[in-house]
Amino acid sequence: MAGFWTRFKADKMALAMAVFLGIVILLSLLAPLIAPYHPAHQDIANKFAPPSAEHLLGTDQLGRDMLSRILWGGQITVLWSLATMFCTIGIGILLGVVAGYFRGWVDEVIMRVCDIMLSFPNEVLILAIIGVMGTGILNILLAMVIAKWAWYVRMIRSIVIQFMDKNYICFARVSGCSARHIINKHLLPSAMGEICVLATLDAGSIILNISALSFLGLGVQPPTAEWGMMLNEAKKVLSINPWQMLPPGFAIFLVVAAFNFLGDSIQEALDPQLDKSMKKRLSIFRRKKAVA
Repeated sequence: MAGFWTRFKADKMALAMAVFLGIVILLSLLAPLIAPYHPAHQDIANKFAPPSAEHLLGTDQLGRDMLSRILWGGQITVLWSLATMFCTIGIGILLGVVAGYFRGWVDEVIMRVCDIMLSFPNEVLILAIIGVMGTGILNILLAMVIAKWAWYVRMIRSIVIQFMDKNYICFARVSGCSARHIINKHLLPSAMGEICVLATLDAGSIILNISALSFLGLGVQPPTAEWGMMLNEAKKVLSINPWQMLPPGFAIFLVVAAFNFLGDSIQEALDPQLDKSMKKRLSIFRRKKAVA
């Protein structure tokens, strides 16, 4: 773990993405305190106002401050996405560790249920659940947890199985340590790095799903501020005021890209051989290109 932190801190991209995401999460949490206006406050006389000292990102078609709506929208788009990710990964860790450690009939039952869930495409399953339960952020989050938990279980099970043949796990089992002790003290700490990679890479996908559903009118409903809903409202006035698309669009793009870059950096820090292999292939490719 010490080597991981050393490699992670040496990666400037990883630190930049971690700091950026930390700032985004902090701003979202503090939105009620730092947002200059209430996100639903309307000023029709000031609609489509350009960026100014009074409205740093301008106003929308109802005169609402875009910066305030971006800050408040982060509470749903980012914070609720993280809550969804923690719920799914919690289920994944619980069932994946049980299936990977105990194996046998327990593993068979859990894996067959996962096979059934994974036979449905995620997007189709999410839309079907929302169609039954109705729109709303809580229904979206529940639908995504139901659609994604099986993928986490299968991935975490495969990670756990990789560590089951390690010498320290075998020694702990032979020494008579309880399953709970082995899982809590040896197995989970060893597997947590790879689990974090899965969670970080999937966080961007969850944000895109929430934003896409809100953009289609199946998620957050107006006047609630949410980045996908802001894009939905902006598309109606695209020919009149195209600037209105940019703040929420760039917010989604930057946060999703930051999660993806952070996940890649964590993966490289956990497996330095992966980074060396990639650099070696790039070096060979450059030499061949130079010769050509």
